[in-house]
Amino acid sequence: MAKLSFLAGFGAGYVLGARAGRERYEQIRRAYEHAKDDPRLQSAAGTLRAQADHAVSDLRTQLRGR
Repeated sequence: MAKLSFLAGFGAGYVLGARAGRERYEQIRRAYEHAKDDPRLQSAAGTLRAQADHAVSDLRTQLRGR
């Protein structure tokens, strides 16, 4: 999952950077670096990850009951 996220981010950054030029690419990269280190974003990501894990667990339980 992490590898897929990395590849998607890399691909998007590459395409945007190639279209907008190096300066814009660097601006996007800096914004991404800043955002990924933001504790609020980390907290939200953790919450979403926990909710997704719970949903998958519930779905597995439901499927086993069939």
